[in-house]
Amino acid sequence: MANQKKTLGHYAHLLEKEGLLVGRLPNDVIMDNSVTHVTYDSRKVCPGTLFVCKGAHFEPKYLRESVAKGAVAYIAIEEYPEGSSIPCFKVLDIRKAIAFLANDYYEEPWRNLTLVGVTGTKGKSTTTYYVKSILDEYLTHSGGKMSGILSGIENYDGVIDEESHLTTPETFELHEHFRNAVYSGITHLTMEVSSQALKYHRTLGVPFQVGIFLNIGQDHISQMEHPNFEDYLNAKLQLFSQCNTAVIPQGGPHFHQIWAAAKENAPNLVTFGRDSTSDFCAHSVVGHEGGTRFFVKTQNDDEAFGITMKGDFNVDNALAAIAACRILDIPIATIRKGLEKAKVPGRMEVFYERQKDCIIYVDYAHNQLSFETLFQAIKGEYPDRWISIVFGCPGKKALGRRRELGEIAGKNAQKVFITEEDAGEESLDKISEEIAVHVAREKTPYEIIPDREEAIYRAIQSAPTHSVVLITGKGRETRQKRGTEYIDTPSDVEIVERVISHER
Repeated sequence: MANQKKTLGHYAHLLEKEGLLVGRLPNDVIMDNSVTHVTYDSRKVCPGTLFVCKGAHFEPKYLRESVAKGAVAYIAIEEYPEGSSIPCFKVLDIRKAIAFLANDYYEEPWRNLTLVGVTGTKGKSTTTYYVKSILDEYLTHSGGKMSGILSGIENYDGVIDEESHLTTPETFELHEHFRNAVYSGITHLTMEVSSQALKYHRTLGVPFQVGIFLNIGQDHISQMEHPNFEDYLNAKLQLFSQCNTAVIPQGGPHFHQIWAAAKENAPNLVTFGRDSTSDFCAHSVVGHEGGTRFFVKTQNDDEAFGITMKGDFNVDNALAAIAACRILDIPIATIRKGLEKAKVPGRMEVFYERQKDCIIYVDYAHNQLSFETLFQAIKGEYPDRWISIVFGCPGKKALGRRRELGEIAGKNAQKVFITEEDAGEESLDKISEEIAVHVAREKTPYEIIPDREEAIYRAIQSAPTHSVVLITGKGRETRQKRGTEYIDTPSDVEIVERVISHER
């Protein structure tokens, strides 16, 4: 909770100042009522709460429950009979209102943090962990605390250490993480910034010392997310208006649009890539059994680095992390050590079924760009091996993935296993059948196995000698979204370990 109590009048005038309040403020003693809590979760309402009505799942009954629990006012884009006994502050944009409320309620804790934001269609988690590992190496050796992280894999802020289910937390949770980090003595925090977070103002008003834009590809196009690619790209470009230094790839799809947006909105701009004109240029890339070695040339240096993961795309992620950390004045030797130690849970984790020489990869790949990159890396590494893949698609979002992933898997794998992957409020059978249509068009054998554990078991057990099995989308996650709830399940890594140890 914030350090000091504020009144209804305080929050009403804040919304009025930001041009969000509709109509005139009530001029009576109610405005002097103290606000002890601000929330959009009716389960967290206590006496003195200012309740916010928001979200696709909001129902008026939640407002009724909040009034019964002692809410003193509510904020919404329309008035509800269920809240007739308490004041209503009508606003033009509930998402923007939440951003200003959360920032004020938690009293701008980000002012005491060095923040690095990472966006892109693929590689956000890997790059975030690379930056965190470098920061941890730097901070712990100078007597500081480990850095914080907010990612699609986990959230750590010194108080909360949890598996995450959103790439970027909702607004109030985000500022709570910032507050926890500051109270815990954390000085640096790296976070993934999704297109949804930027479009719907979850990070509005939050300044990043460094904003990394990794890449862009087709994804998250649906009625629930982005109606078209331009909307998706423009949402991601908003990161530049919130960062001091933009780090962007030199060349690649939509480079000129990305460069122009960064140049216009960010005070400073740094490029990375393989092109010799890049500010941070990777060259002499060599893969080996333990990972990848490469050199990075800048205007002043040409230094060797290494990572424990294979694939050119991971070199690009590491390169972006190197650029970000040099901007933060972290020494090259420290960056080198941090990268060498970096591990990404559930990302390109390798297991072996020795009896039939089967190599199993567990990875978070879940969209067109990451699927294409994964298959390219695997086929380059193992050109003569039979390949199968286990995957699914989420419910009610990124609907294009069903076609894209089905086609890519069908073209590149010899066998496809379609299974559960956060179906949520949509029929798992419907999702699976829609994917299967596109796999079948490539004339590739497939099976639909709704139980994810069974699908993984079948894929490994049925794989022939000298093969590769790819298990994608969930990594080390231990929950499946079913309906509106997240249900505990074994992670892909845990299932694979059971299968290859013959415990299943």
